[in-house]
Amino acid sequence: MGGTPQKSDLANASDFESDAVAPTLKNAAEIAAGIISTILTGYQGRVAIVLGDGTRLPGPEHPRCTVLIRDPGVVRKLVLKRDFLPLVEDYLHGAIEVDGDMEALFDLEPYISGLNLSLATRAHLFSQALRLPRPQTWGVGKGVPAVVGHRNSQTSIAYHYDVSNDFYRVWLDPEMLYSCAYFESEQQSLAEAQRDKLDYLCRKLRLKPGQTLLDIGCGWGALALWAARHYGARVHGITLSKEQLRHGQARVKEARLEDRVQLELMDYRNLQGQEKYDRVVSVGMFEHVGIDNFSVYFGTAARLLKRGGLFLNHGITNNTGWVRSLSSRFINRYIFPDGELTRISDVCDAMQRAGFELLDIECLRRHYAMTLRHWIAALKAGSDEAIRASSKATYRLWQLYMSGCANYFEQGELGVYQIVAGHQHDRQPLPLRRSDLYT
Repeated sequence: MGGTPQKSDLANASDFESDAVAPTLKNAAEIAAGIISTILTGYQGRVAIVLGDGTRLPGPEHPRCTVLIRDPGVVRKLVLKRDFLPLVEDYLHGAIEVDGDMEALFDLEPYISGLNLSLATRAHLFSQALRLPRPQTWGVGKGVPAVVGHRNSQTSIAYHYDVSNDFYRVWLDPEMLYSCAYFESEQQSLAEAQRDKLDYLCRKLRLKPGQTLLDIGCGWGALALWAARHYGARVHGITLSKEQLRHGQARVKEARLEDRVQLELMDYRNLQGQEKYDRVVSVGMFEHVGIDNFSVYFGTAARLLKRGGLFLNHGITNNTGWVRSLSSRFINRYIFPDGELTRISDVCDAMQRAGFELLDIECLRRHYAMTLRHWIAALKAGSDEAIRASSKATYRLWQLYMSGCANYFEQGELGVYQIVAGHQHDRQPLPLRRSDLYT
């Protein structure tokens, strides 16, 4: 990218242009345009940049995503602090707007990370940034504060899941499943794919009537209800979210399954006893556990699982491990205060150390990218309702978070695996082939 900045030709000019700009603001916009043009020299991605006065910087002719920087002070902060994370606050507060496919926005991250500016260029950008005004205060709403808690603590879980049941209901499927669906095709609806996922989990566990199932991190109770209703299992589900528990218990009562489904507020580390359950399942929970606590987590599952039983762990992995990066800092600051991901090889190693034999491993990475895009579309379609149920800042944050995740799953930086395991040196209740899963 290079050349002379041009006025924006976006269709909705009222959102991206100002009718009158004071001379000082005009000068600031020119300085900001020069800084950004220098930084993005050579960028060939799908994102266009527009300034608050309507100046459109050189970029793709047909961008998938357009970023409007309303406040030149944002550019000042970016250059002086040399940190992209504060841009999240600027977005939450409305100093930055994003129009179009937000997933494309993450094209910028590898480009920026690979920048190698000369000392002279950096000095010039620094001096230019000092000429810009300090950032303004924008009135979209307060940002979302961070909460730092112990791994998988009730405080940190509540921070994410107790936003509002009504908020999640806007964009989740009717079963209220906040984990990746299992798609037959790209044309399948999210609701159908989530029901297929519930049934797929039960088939992988080879659930039979009367068997006991422990659901660690049971969420809003969808899997527990499905296992009881369709497979005759007796289910004990635990969660650390009061909001999820309230909704789940109401669903159990409505389904008249109180004799087969018990949901309670409990930390998995407080579960007592040995060999209590025929099956143990955990879906989308172990990301909160923390790598240092894998031995406790998998050890607890192994202790509670009966001989001849099966354990299924469904969780997200990271191909590089949980290194300090823009994405990991963002997730820990705004989304999962205790979130920590690692390689699938580390997960497998921890399970084997806990005494498990790994019987079946399946990657559902592409399914999660598809799921996230369904969620994003539903969230945008129900934006007014989502904002009423939470806040505008929360709505913006979840759009950004899920768009980034969709990009990382699509690119393969994130993965999600279902691992079926049993006790080592045990007689495993599995057929010789997997064909029963698809019958």
